[in-house]
Amino acid sequence: MLLRARHYVILALLTLFLALPGRLTLPPLDRDEPRYMEATEQMLSSGNFLDIRFQNQPRYLQPAGIYWLEASSVKCAELFFGPHIRHEAWPYRIPSLINASLIVPLTAWIGACLFSGEVGILAALFLMASTVFAAESRMATIDTTLLLDILVVEALLLRHFQDRNTHQQTQRRFTWAYWLAMGVGLMLKGPIVLIPGLGTPIALSLVERNFSLWRRLSPQWGWILMIAVGLPWCIGIGIVSHGAFFTHAIGHNLLGKIGHAQESHGFPPGYYLLIALLSFWPGSLFAARALPGIWHHRRTPSVRFLLCWIIPHWIFFELLATKLPHYVLPTYPALAILTAASLLVWKKQYLPRLGKAILSLYAGLWLLAGIAFCFAGTLLLIYMEHLISIRATIALCGSLPLLLIATKFLYHHRPRDAAYCAIGSALLIHMGIFLAVIPSLSQIQLSPRIAATFLQNRPCSNSVLISASYYEPSLVFLAGENTRLLSPSLAAQSLHDHARCDSALIDLKDAASFEETLHHLGMKSQPYAHLSGLNYSTGHKINATLVRAIPLDHPK
Repeated sequence: MLLRARHYVILALLTLFLALPGRLTLPPLDRDEPRYMEATEQMLSSGNFLDIRFQNQPRYLQPAGIYWLEASSVKCAELFFGPHIRHEAWPYRIPSLINASLIVPLTAWIGACLFSGEVGILAALFLMASTVFAAESRMATIDTTLLLDILVVEALLLRHFQDRNTHQQTQRRFTWAYWLAMGVGLMLKGPIVLIPGLGTPIALSLVERNFSLWRRLSPQWGWILMIAVGLPWCIGIGIVSHGAFFTHAIGHNLLGKIGHAQESHGFPPGYYLLIALLSFWPGSLFAARALPGIWHHRRTPSVRFLLCWIIPHWIFFELLATKLPHYVLPTYPALAILTAASLLVWKKQYLPRLGKAILSLYAGLWLLAGIAFCFAGTLLLIYMEHLISIRATIALCGSLPLLLIATKFLYHHRPRDAAYCAIGSALLIHMGIFLAVIPSLSQIQLSPRIAATFLQNRPCSNSVLISASYYEPSLVFLAGENTRLLSPSLAAQSLHDHARCDSALIDLKDAASFEETLHHLGMKSQPYAHLSGLNYSTGHKINATLVRAIPLDHPK
């Protein structure tokens, strides 16, 4: 099957359609997403597009590329909806939506180039349905944008690889585009793009003991083009931050993650292999089933290219002390293509008895994970909200039968049919989770409820919220960049100093300390709203009160 333009358009529109549900009602998801949103909003409000800040603190984790992209998205939305749109979450998510709609057809194109059109389409569907991709494509973070850039780099590298294998001259514009895409990656995530961007051609050259591909890329001048993309901004931020950006972004954020786990995200090597069951679900079982075929065909050019894409990136992040599920997302398109090829192109490989037993055990875990995914949304709503959602129930009634049919197909040795049913089940699960479940979980939507209550009851237009018990970035984005996140005693002092306009948010566990300090300052609190729920970032329950400060002799 030869893929034509209409096939890629259909895949892009399907991705767009499936990623849209819930985007308007989905609250900012702590913690990374609202940090990106707030830093971008502060860029827009200050007009400073050079220095990245979250409130008054520098946010020197990566270059400014992703913030510029989200700022452009918000400015375009403002043209149609007005400046108030800047304080809503969905305009910041538009780049992720567009990028996801390009990633899926580009994956299909790479799969079609390496194997066939059918392989490309199935690989695109595996990626679209994977858990991590479904989550990241709905958030205003950097990962979907970085994935698109890495896919472009790999697609351009594939062009050089295939031209070399067919003894054709690669047009210079593709070489230029390769190094420019690498430069864009540097502006998005710094040196991280070098791992797949340079790791793949170097690994291919070492495995083949042939550096002709590397020479085709013209590295003697290409690196200059790559550096030139971000050099003006690097010079500017270096001057403004007095070098602090590079010290923090490279010394602390990048190199610090190699030896030390940051923010309690430390796991031993092998972590990504273990969580692939969930993060690449439902493709994880079919990927495990594909391993004998991948090994058997490891010397074929197509498989070698994909393995040299996957292995350097995967090994680097397995050795990294800090681990998060999305760190290996750039390998998932290649993994999806290999998985699809094993189902559509290769003959089934013989497995010894022990291999069959291990695969059967993995299949059992895969099925349990799928059943948990099917029921998770409905059960969460019943447990946390005492609510039965019709939309969540429809998703359950659609996804569970498809999963069971997929299991039946697997039992009858029809893995191709099982794959399509499992993908359908996963897509229905995602629709239910993001459209019906998360927007309805009011218990975990503390920031939207706190911010809405504060803004509705503020006595002054410049009132500031002081939070002594709840420090999530989403609260800053929704309540305003001047929101103060302080200890109970400092919160009492701040409320005393701005008693006419400001309010404080105090959890029950911090109330005694707060009241004692406020009392020493000659004031007492006047509650005007009570809010409770679950802080899902910490797992702690919050039982908080919004208060104003009044003199001790003032009647309650």
